[in-house]
Amino acid sequence: MDTVADASKAFLSGVARVLVHGGKLQPAKAEELVRSAKEKKLSFIAELIGSNTMTPLALAQSLSQALAAPLLDLDAVDTQKLPKSFIDSKLIGQYKILPLGKRGSRLFLACADPTDQEASERIKFATQLSPEWVVVEYDKLIKLVDGQTTSANQALETIASADFEFDVTEEEVGGASPSPEAVAEVEDAPVVRFLQKMLIDAINLRASDLHFEPYEFHYRVRFRVDGELREITQPPIAIKEKLASRIKVISRLDISEKRVPQDGRMKLRFGSKSIDFRVSTLPTLFGEKIVIRILDSSSAKMGIEALGYEPEEKERLMHAVHRPYGMVLVTGPTGSGKTVSLYTCLNILNQPGVNISTVEDPAEINLPGINQVNVNDKAGLNFASALKSFLRQDPDVIMVGEIRDLDTADIAIKAAQTGHLVLSTLHTNDAPSTLTRLLNMGVAPFNIASSLLLITAQRLVRRLCESCKAPADYPRPALLRAGFTESELDGTWRPYRAVGCSACNNGYRGRLGIYQAMPITDAIQRLILANGSANDLAIQAREDGVRDLRQSGLLKVRLGATSLEEVIAATNE
Repeated sequence: MDTVADASKAFLSGVARVLVHGGKLQPAKAEELVRSAKEKKLSFIAELIGSNTMTPLALAQSLSQALAAPLLDLDAVDTQKLPKSFIDSKLIGQYKILPLGKRGSRLFLACADPTDQEASERIKFATQLSPEWVVVEYDKLIKLVDGQTTSANQALETIASADFEFDVTEEEVGGASPSPEAVAEVEDAPVVRFLQKMLIDAINLRASDLHFEPYEFHYRVRFRVDGELREITQPPIAIKEKLASRIKVISRLDISEKRVPQDGRMKLRFGSKSIDFRVSTLPTLFGEKIVIRILDSSSAKMGIEALGYEPEEKERLMHAVHRPYGMVLVTGPTGSGKTVSLYTCLNILNQPGVNISTVEDPAEINLPGINQVNVNDKAGLNFASALKSFLRQDPDVIMVGEIRDLDTADIAIKAAQTGHLVLSTLHTNDAPSTLTRLLNMGVAPFNIASSLLLITAQRLVRRLCESCKAPADYPRPALLRAGFTESELDGTWRPYRAVGCSACNNGYRGRLGIYQAMPITDAIQRLILANGSANDLAIQAREDGVRDLRQSGLLKVRLGATSLEEVIAATNE
């Protein structure tokens, strides 16, 4: 009998042999499982687990003990941080392995079968590294491997099989047209369709930006939705060069230049709708990061009510922009919605009898009936030189993309003082600090006092989803610390919090603005002429009935439009 058992053990190999030698499996049962696996064309481990002969955990523990290999629980691993490019996805799917990391010349791999010599030799040849096996549970490994190989292949193969009604209109944006050879080189069908799929998905998700980001071991695509970046997919890293070249070709950029940043534009015709995209490339350590900004001209036609202005703020803004001359400034950090606010005002003023000229860097939204000029520093066309030319073009309304220096500020103020309405932006934290910023630039106080009509500061906060928002029970002291007064906490309203449902993004859907609309009153003019500080101006603004950004945000909380957390995050200065 011992001779028969020894013969059976000699016949077995791999995992079956290890389990029999360790007393975890009878030889006859092992032989039966080997035959059954061959008939079903399965691996021995798949048949062992599928027949309920051993549990995945018991198998992993037995192999780890018998082979002195480390044991790992995959539930404790952050799969988002696992390297994606050490091994080809076909090998990962074929041998059911998962790269965990690399140290020197050793490559650590999660596997359920550390006895697989064929897998070891194939991986050593493909990577020129020595495989170090880490034993894991079979069921958890299969779930991760199948998910990873599906996402990597589906990104290009499944998406490439989809059918799109999609036209890209190439527009000249300054730069040489690519050669036919260059175009042919990047006309890779899966890459083209993958890009189309990403653009259409971004539009459907109401994203404002798409980020294509190369890293050392993986490549990822993120969308900014409602001001929050979220990862969408991780396509194979091998496509990064072709994808960058494809985007450059349709944006009329130089595909051979990869050492310096480039800016371009492209247009997508999506059914009857035309959408512009602004493209920016940036050389990074592991390739070119590309950000595509979606410029939807319909956002400029939403109307002032859709932006989130309260009635008194709207009245102040409309009163200022309908004045025949003077200056209106919109302030706030990058991404706070200043451009949309300005374009909304321009759209209101855009009448057949009004001559409107804008100078921007670059012009983001195309509005028919408005003369838009792009800054071109290389050609000597900057904000100041464009403004000088505008004054000889008989304008009624002038919009300056941004006041960056004293020259631009001086010309804009002179235009405002000589019968023109001037709209512009400035990067400051709030309305009162805008006045001190102009003084620090070197603008004379009497010029500021005599030309400015209104300064509006703004931030964007996420709007609570109406389908799933729920009442929040904040402690009364927390509400008082946030800025609510005792009289406001009268029990007639309740704050709401984000919950999350299938119709929204973590409890939020869309964004709205919070505003500080500060008209330049006689009292504020006197403070400007007396070189008053930003704090003095803020105190006077409060006395004039102007809400600061925090108070404006808290009003949105009382109305149930946003959450207290959003307001505190946006106005915590």
